[in-house]
Amino acid sequence: MVFRGTVTDAPDFDPSADAEGLYNAMKGIGSDKETILDLVTSRSNAQRQEIIAAYKSSFGQDLIEDLKYELTGKFERLIVSLMRTPAYHDAKEIHDAVKGAGTNEKCLIEIMASRNNKQIHEMVEAYKDAYGSDIEEDIIADTSGHFKKMLVVLLQRSIQSTDLYAAGEEQWGTDEAKFIMILGNRSVTHLRMVFDEYEKITELSIEDSIKNELSGDFETLMLAVVQCIRSVPMFFARRLYKSMKGLGTADNTLIRIMISRSEIDMLDIRECFRLRYEKSLYNMIKDDTSGDYKRTLLNLCGGDDDLAGEFFPEAAQIAYKMWEISSMTKVQLRPTVRPASSFDPAADAQALRKAMKGFGTDEDAIIDIVAQRSNAQRQEIRQTFKSLLGRDLMKDLKSELSKNLERLIIGLMLSPAEFDAKMMRKAMEGAGTDEHALIEILVTRSNEEIHAMNAAYQAGYKKSLEEAIQSETSGHFCRILVSLVQGAREEGPADLERANADAQELADACNAESDDMEMKFMSILCTRSFPHLRKVFQEFVRCSNKDIEQIIKKEMSGDVKNAFYAIVCSVKNQPSYFADRLYKAMKGLGTDDRALIRIMVSRCEIDLFNIRKEFKDTHDVSLHEFIQVETMIVSRSLCLLTLLVAVLCNRKDCCILFILKCLCVVK
Repeated sequence: MVFRGTVTDAPDFDPSADAEGLYNAMKGIGSDKETILDLVTSRSNAQRQEIIAAYKSSFGQDLIEDLKYELTGKFERLIVSLMRTPAYHDAKEIHDAVKGAGTNEKCLIEIMASRNNKQIHEMVEAYKDAYGSDIEEDIIADTSGHFKKMLVVLLQRSIQSTDLYAAGEEQWGTDEAKFIMILGNRSVTHLRMVFDEYEKITELSIEDSIKNELSGDFETLMLAVVQCIRSVPMFFARRLYKSMKGLGTADNTLIRIMISRSEIDMLDIRECFRLRYEKSLYNMIKDDTSGDYKRTLLNLCGGDDDLAGEFFPEAAQIAYKMWEISSMTKVQLRPTVRPASSFDPAADAQALRKAMKGFGTDEDAIIDIVAQRSNAQRQEIRQTFKSLLGRDLMKDLKSELSKNLERLIIGLMLSPAEFDAKMMRKAMEGAGTDEHALIEILVTRSNEEIHAMNAAYQAGYKKSLEEAIQSETSGHFCRILVSLVQGAREEGPADLERANADAQELADACNAESDDMEMKFMSILCTRSFPHLRKVFQEFVRCSNKDIEQIIKKEMSGDVKNAFYAIVCSVKNQPSYFADRLYKAMKGLGTDDRALIRIMVSRCEIDLFNIRKEFKDTHDVSLHEFIQVETMIVSRSLCLLTLLVAVLCNRKDCCILFILKCLCVVK
């Protein structure tokens, strides 16, 4: 087996000399932290154990205790953890996760899902030796339900695809015990074959089935097990990214992974990190940490990676497999807003009129009606409102509501084509153009939706959408948008022979002049069907040993790069693309309310449930919770906007306390 770690045995190793070097570095006032971190990170774990023994023999003192005394904070945690054997380090992490106030489920999941049989066995023995108790008993005492059962199965390490299907999607309820038995006991090789067969049978990935059928910590654990079966390095790349993104750093997670994988597969983790995210692991650590702590982590990382360099074999195989899974899997789209039962448009029209009559407006009543009817039902309400009451519902709503709440309610009352046309108009009117909105809409809509939007734009604004785009954009970006707005993307499955030819053409174009490269990419990415493009992007890895996303990021710039990148992301996983757009709309200072409203309105009857799942999977927080935290509440209308968004997310119950608290503060 090829060594894929970044920390190796030091040549000409002398444990006594190293012990003396560490002793001198800690002698006197202060300590020479640079000497300590350079020495510790340039020795393998086995060599560090010899240094510990030599230190005690030479100086009669415990090296780990001396390091704890001399060092402080995160740097001390990192150096001391490096001095423990892998088994004792894992044992301590598990012990810390289950003892004291609360349980660190994420730590339990990470360790139990990713360790092999030998590592689990050694950890169990180390736990018994270090703490005098049984690790299984401690985990059982601190966890519950199916989550507990699966952890115990993974500790023991002591049927088939059709069994999984019968346990999951085929039944109303899920036979969690069957999932536990199969995922917890079969070999990695066997399970990879099972997953492939499962996808052929169900046209669903095993991950999607788990997301659909399970919940909570049990769902997270099962997904972690599946991710580790598919690729342990990719699992850790995801964990590392989540530990550093956003405000603050999950230092315990960062330390644990960098230590535990430095002598196993850190090179592969680096490649997977580069494959999945926009920067190298080295640079993300560099930007997110500081001081001696940062220097130590960077030493363990082992070096920077060129953003679009060629893949190592492991990462190339992972990239190829990711596109293969994407091409095989049929995503089951799930809305959050469905037609109301016992629908009575006349009653709804009367109720809306009552909510807007007299002094003040009953926004709650408006929200309850509008957000819990399908768009088709809302169109009936509009017609009935005019025929029954002789009034224009849209004008009444505009006069009674304000700001973002008015935008959202009016957006819901428009037909999808009218709404898209309005969003395109808003993206191009006034000073500046919202290129991201133009890209998002044109990339994600079907041919039929684009044709309907074109007609609605012409009817509403007496000008063709294509003409509007040409007057507001320029260059290759304009050409890309004009190509997309034709609504002429091919439909149907992949043509394998043609996909290979397209992949080779894209690979060859990467060596061409910038203009020629962009034109070739446009001719394929803007015209081929999504199923066909998935196969093209898969074969592109084989032709070039590079990933299409990384090539776009490296070789292109500006709006052209953003447009092509959006196509690739949407082809790979459209709900994930929208989840990312929502996250970017809310993170940082201020909220892009228009983007938030546009996505929530346009996707609530298509795939908002899937978007919610992807958001939670990527960001470790639910969409409705993130909206509550990130949206600045400055008025009662915005409190109600948040309630309405929660209703669209199908999570109104989780928002009530938050709304009441806001209303108590904001008058």
